[in-house]
Amino acid sequence: MRIMGIDYGDSRIGVAMSDPMGWTAQGLETINEKNMDRAVTRIKELADAYNVDKIVVGLPKNMNGTIGERGEITLQFIDKMQQVLNKEVIMWDERLTTVAAHKMLNETNVRGKKRKQVVDTVAASYILQGYLDSIIK
Repeated sequence: MRIMGIDYGDSRIGVAMSDPMGWTAQGLETINEKNMDRAVTRIKELADAYNVDKIVVGLPKNMNGTIGERGEITLQFIDKMQQVLNKEVIMWDERLTTVAAHKMLNETNVRGKKRKQVVDTVAASYILQGYLDSIIK
């Protein structure tokens, strides 16, 4: 059972993938695409290539739990994905995942251009691993 994790952003989309057993998350790629339709097409290609069963998308919430403008845009993206992919999509609270990704990159001394290229993929891994941890019994 493969599960994909997604950290959706305006300019970049981080993608992570579970191992075949659904225990661990690994960063897969960063999609550098602002156009939602083209981004969803790339996600479909990856989902098909890895035989993905479900997709976990980080839903940005305000610290008080409400959904703001960024969350509304993400909900539109999720709707578009559901229309095209025909896969189960799970929304996962992503509060502080990007902060955790930056902290990890600081600790591993990843800087500059390389950091910008991987931070979204690392955040997607945190989102997916959080979900996987919640379902492992």
